[in-house]
Amino acid sequence: MANISENAFCALNINILKSDSWLKICKHPFGLPFLSKFAACIYEMANENKKRNFFNKLKDQYRLTIFNDSTFQSVFSIKLTRLKVFAFVAIFSSVIVFIVTFIIAGTPLKEYIPGYPDARQRKMIIDNAIKIDSLEIELAKRDAFFQGIKSIMAGEVPKDNFKTDSIPGAKTANFREYNHDSVFQDELLAEQLNLSLQGKTTKKTELSQIHFYVPVKGIITEQFNITSGHYGVDLVSSPNARISSILEGTVIFSGWTMETGYVMYIQHEPDLVSVYKHNAELLKSTGDKVKAGEAIAIIGNTGQLSTGPHLHFELWHRGSAINPTKYIDF
Repeated sequence: MANISENAFCALNINILKSDSWLKICKHPFGLPFLSKFAACIYEMANENKKRNFFNKLKDQYRLTIFNDSTFQSVFSIKLTRLKVFAFVAIFSSVIVFIVTFIIAGTPLKEYIPGYPDARQRKMIIDNAIKIDSLEIELAKRDAFFQGIKSIMAGEVPKDNFKTDSIPGAKTANFREYNHDSVFQDELLAEQLNLSLQGKTTKKTELSQIHFYVPVKGIITEQFNITSGHYGVDLVSSPNARISSILEGTVIFSGWTMETGYVMYIQHEPDLVSVYKHNAELLKSTGDKVKAGEAIAIIGNTGQLSTGPHLHFELWHRGSAINPTKYIDF
């Protein structure tokens, strides 16, 4: 009742202020207290409006009406609240974002986005990935090959990198001893004995009994010195001189190294390995069979350790470096 009376009091006072009676009130002895109470009432009504909850304001009803400008007739009318407007804007924005994202992701329009690779760039990326994978495989093969050479130089048996047969369902073959016919038994025994004798003769071959071809005709500028780490001899010859293989054998390495330039390693029969370094050009590849005296390279000046056109020649026997001048007459 107090609130109702106060509201009624304020409304009454507002009506009084609209008339000319407020001048009489001001002149009345109790006019000032009346006006003070009236101001307090107006202040309380303003505070009540500010204290309204935010969520209650969201539920306030509004009406959107569209009129015909010529006839002023109502064409469209709808009731709205702030909550409904916010919800509609949020849903509409989400739908627009979803549609734009789907169009960009599922159509070629994504190629126009800055930083997104086109079809040519994606193909280039895939090709580069394949090349890098192949390069890693080749580097692994090269490392395994160099490891095998180090094992040979150290007199060790290199590891066998060949993989076993992985065909599914393959069965291991069972071998049994063959009972030779009595007619051919003597011939087989004689042949086996002949082969064994040949093998023993090969193993007993001394290095002094082998005839080595001269790799290149020239002058020795630096002798073999194992204490200083010089495991061969340096030969100076005429420009573009031909380098020959000292014995028959198989090329186990033919390629480039940073320190010694173009290098070739040749494996020979009685556990010998000959090495030819600082070449200008290699005439044989890895795995090639060479004959004694056959041209294998051209003398040169390649590699960081080279001080001029020459051939650095090394001779290794069962993993140990030996002095070539003891067996070859340069």
